[in-house]
Amino acid sequence: MTYSIVARDAETGELGIGIQSRAFRSGAVVPAAMPGVGAVASQAFGERSYGPLGLELMRVGKTPEQALAALVAADPLAETRQVAMLAADGTAAVHTGADCIPAAGHVVGDGVTAQANCVDGAAVWESMVEAFTAAGGPLAHRLLDALDAAEAAGGDWRGRQAAGILVVAAEGKPWETVCDLRVDDHAEPLAELRRLVGLHDGYSAIGEVDGSAAIARAADMDDLDIRFAELFDAARAGDVATARTLAAALIAEDERWRHYLRALADLDHLPHADEVLAEPS
Repeated sequence: MTYSIVARDAETGELGIGIQSRAFRSGAVVPAAMPGVGAVASQAFGERSYGPLGLELMRVGKTPEQALAALVAADPLAETRQVAMLAADGTAAVHTGADCIPAAGHVVGDGVTAQANCVDGAAVWESMVEAFTAAGGPLAHRLLDALDAAEAAGGDWRGRQAAGILVVAAEGKPWETVCDLRVDDHAEPLAELRRLVGLHDGYSAIGEVDGSAAIARAADMDDLDIRFAELFDAARAGDVATARTLAAALIAEDERWRHYLRALADLDHLPHADEVLAEPS
């Protein structure tokens, strides 16, 4: 019993699912996705096999409509299920069983589906597509905006407890994810999930994105993480003097940081490593 959104980012080809519910750890059981294949949300009196089986059927060439129809036909409890399937090309299919707890329903848009059961009313699933379409930025953030809209429209009438975001790339290994976060038990799961997505953005940026320290500060990351981001920003920019000063401050606090940074350097994760870690002359 929950509400969710399954969507494709038209620019990047990423696929993702966002979900919130008054059901414990629902973010861990509703979504499934595979890079370059598709994304699935299975909820209501959910059956988790719809995720892996639906993805496998789409992987071998079945459309979402064909894959979903086959699984529903084989399921004796299909009328208690609510399942959305979205393929990598943006085509989608949704099943809302007649025995799902009301209000229950779904809407299919261009590269996006929204589905809900045990919610306040139709505005819950309708608002998700509207908010997603209007939102900008990375897919995970657009999914968050859609979930916020659903909650503002009434959400799960029992309350709130858990939430999750799963995003995969347009191509990659079956186990690879872009963002895989969940909140299993929280008074305000969407607020907590947004905080975690911010931390995810910050950690992903360190050593990979110019200006990662600004992202880390915006995410209210720990001071140590911000210092690391500053160090990597300086090293990436070729500001060896600043990077050396920042590294020296860490090493002065604990000599073991030298070994840690050297291990990163050996993996080519720290630009200008020899100069940054040079012993004082």
